[in-house]
Amino acid sequence: MPPVNEQDPPQGELLLRLRGISKTFGAVTALSDIELDVHAGEVVALVGDNGAGKSTLVKILAGVHQPTTGTIEFGGRQVTVDNPRKALELGIATVFQDLALCENLDVVANLFLGHELSPLRLDEVQMEVRAWKLLQELAARIPSVREPVASLSGGQRQTVAIARSLLLDPKVIMLDEPTAALGVAQTAEVLNLIERVRARGHGVILISHNMEDVRAVADRIVVLRLGRNAGVFGGEASHEELVTAITGARENAVSRRRDRGIEATGGEQP
Repeated sequence: MPPVNEQDPPQGELLLRLRGISKTFGAVTALSDIELDVHAGEVVALVGDNGAGKSTLVKILAGVHQPTTGTIEFGGRQVTVDNPRKALELGIATVFQDLALCENLDVVANLFLGHELSPLRLDEVQMEVRAWKLLQELAARIPSVREPVASLSGGQRQTVAIARSLLLDPKVIMLDEPTAALGVAQTAEVLNLIERVRARGHGVILISHNMEDVRAVADRIVVLRLGRNAGVFGGEASHEELVTAITGARENAVSRRRDRGIEATGGEQP
């Protein structure tokens, strides 16, 4: 389906290109002819209702599933992402909603879990220095890198998970519902962090149900509906436009509220 709202092409290098990606599970078609581009230094939001195919697409890029048909290009060449390790080697990191943190370990141990420096004789000092440097670059509000993760807030835990994904210097980072179940202050902290990750030149794929969060940080918004592309919008897209693309219904509660507002103001957009 052609984009609903054409945008000027981003200026950053094209990192990731998906063309004709489809995925079937037996007789069930989860994705059909999906197209997606991600450039360096941009946030691409992936939105859609439950069952739209967002999780399946993320798992394909993370190497958990393989597409039935279609091509994945990374860094200008066609690649096969047949396992999670291959995704990391290419430069695609994923922060899933459950974060996969060990609450009994401190921040340093979580950041380097599985990638310890000098694993036979841990270089604790160097790991702590690198942890502080990375968190300072992200302007993260972590009281101490020796603080157990169990004592951190939801926003701080999300920060640790994102910082861990940056240790291997990936080119593309996928964030699955990073602000889910967070308070207002913690959500603002995570959104600020996403902007700082973009400023470092990474491509960010943001999966979220929160339209306000999406509009706050996304450069482009890609809508999926029933496993297909349903439109591409700029970050300035209205809530009504996004809801219409997600649901496929021109008339809904959001559009009716807008119409009531126009009538109340004498026919002018409030």
